[in-house]
Amino acid sequence: MKILYAVQATGNGHIARAIELAPHLNQYGNVDFFLSGSNASLRPDLNVKFRSKGLSLFYTSTGALDSFKILKQLNPIYLNKEIKNLPVHEYDLVISDFEYISAKACNRIGKPFWHWGHQASFQSVNTPRPLKKSPFSEFVLKNYCSSPYNVGFHFKPYENWIQPPVIKEALWHAKPHFGKHITVYLPHYSDSELRRYLYGIEGIKFEVFSKETKRINNDYNITWLPVSNEEFSQSMISSSGVICGAGFETPAEALFLGKPLIVIPIQGQYEQHCNAAALEEFNVTVLQRLDLNFSSILFKWLKSNHSIRPLIKFQRTETIVKSFINNVLSTHGMAMSNSI
Repeated sequence: MKILYAVQATGNGHIARAIELAPHLNQYGNVDFFLSGSNASLRPDLNVKFRSKGLSLFYTSTGALDSFKILKQLNPIYLNKEIKNLPVHEYDLVISDFEYISAKACNRIGKPFWHWGHQASFQSVNTPRPLKKSPFSEFVLKNYCSSPYNVGFHFKPYENWIQPPVIKEALWHAKPHFGKHITVYLPHYSDSELRRYLYGIEGIKFEVFSKETKRINNDYNITWLPVSNEEFSQSMISSSGVICGAGFETPAEALFLGKPLIVIPIQGQYEQHCNAAALEEFNVTVLQRLDLNFSSILFKWLKSNHSIRPLIKFQRTETIVKSFINNVLSTHGMAMSNSI
């Protein structure tokens, strides 16, 4: 079976999940990857056959969406050309992880595709939302990668077609312990802004993973590290807690490891506010932004928090992929199963 797996490569979460899923998907066919986006810092070891600037998200230095920069990079003529040129017709199965170009390329020729990713879970009204809903953002989540075939990932099975988070194989074999540092991954903040709030907090060490950092740099109570899948996992395993955005992959891994967790949603990023609403059900600390009260909140959090591992029914990646493929085959019948 020829499989095209299109990944929204804005940030690192989607890519990290694709890296974990890839070897298991390869058991069912030949997988080509399409990466769409221009601001991820992970270097994926994937069979990337197609690349595109796609539609990317950009952030200000203080943790908010940069709407001007996002609008500035929009090029409808370029996008339309990319949609026409992507050869989705050559594949038996097209998977889109919230990737616009592959979705529209399939819609254009009437080819079925599967929306497989965290954002697919928002097709359900049962998936948590913040108290203040955004009609425009709801429209985007429903239509950006619209398909009649959706399999989502989320912290809980809000529907029978929502799977548990994909956890890296290395973490399944890990022996978590509580060290003396806090692992920090807040790529929507600049290094200078993070340093403003983290530097000099007595008695607390931070390991900060940053896309601006090219080599390890010790800065009093802060160790700056370049973004790396392996190093980041090791840092979390031995951390006393994790501070990150309200994305999906990193909070899920922190919960899997039983680490105290603070999440700070990207301002204006509706999906992250939805995730924050879901995480609050697990008593995760949610901050709206970094500010001058951060150090006092941090000390209180460290004193009150203990190991957190909610009743998420985590599954091995092999099981998740097998379930997905069985879903595909049961939907499309023998025509596709003969391709395996």
